[in-house]
Amino acid sequence: MNLDRQLCFALYATSRAMTRAYQPMLRTLGITYPQYLVLLVLWQWDNEQRDPGQSTVSALGDQLMLDSGTLTPLLKRMELQGLVARERGTLDERVTLIRLKDEGRQLQSLARSWRAAALDQLAVPKERLVALQKELWTLLDTLQSTGGK
Repeated sequence: MNLDRQLCFALYATSRAMTRAYQPMLRTLGITYPQYLVLLVLWQWDNEQRDPGQSTVSALGDQLMLDSGTLTPLLKRMELQGLVARERGTLDERVTLIRLKDEGRQLQSLARSWRAAALDQLAVPKERLVALQKELWTLLDTLQSTGGK
């Protein structure tokens, strides 16, 4: 039961190190790591020219695997920063729609440039990173389908 032999700890420590590696970019952009994740989804939706009626806070929470109690305060802060706008649905006022504002959209090219430069500096071959990402998604799918048992 040594700590260094625990998969859960290796994943936890790697996740923390990855988040720390993003700190220079996040400071430059003036956002937090969770806000960056929100922007990643919204940039994707924006690039896909997603129907605005489908860009709901609920769909965002599903994609990020975050509940509304975590997501709502995060989005409120992003709205105050001028990055996103939240609006009530016109067909159903219980639905909250989310969209990028120009300020949020402008951060995409800065983030893309930083990420490309950071990946170029890694001593890990790109193919290995792609394989690792695929393995992690497979592990996540397995854990979710079995309830983490």
